[in-house]
Amino acid sequence: MFYLIIGSNLIMVLTFLLKLKALPPQIPLFFSRPWGEAQLVDTWTIFFLLFLLNIFYFFNNYFYKKFFSDNLLVKKIIEYFNLFLIVGFTYVFLKIIFLVS
Repeated sequence: MFYLIIGSNLIMVLTFLLKLKALPPQIPLFFSRPWGEAQLVDTWTIFFLLFLLNIFYFFNNYFYKKFFSDNLLVKKIIEYFNLFLIVGFTYVFLKIIFLVS
């Protein structure tokens, strides 16, 4: 699973670097806000998705090792949740990059 998070990070960074020239100065990131200017942020802030993914992944692993190291059911739940996080965050990151470029 660790290699999957590393691969996801590399995919996100490489996609950003390859599409950097085609990206506008501001991109829509906060879709819960009203339509228009309120959704726009600077281009570099899309890396908050990358940082949140890594924080959630490592927090989940720490939480499992600290409190549930003997429980196989919780281990499987954490593994599937981490897989969901990796796929979900990577998909959202790539979707935003490809939509605005």
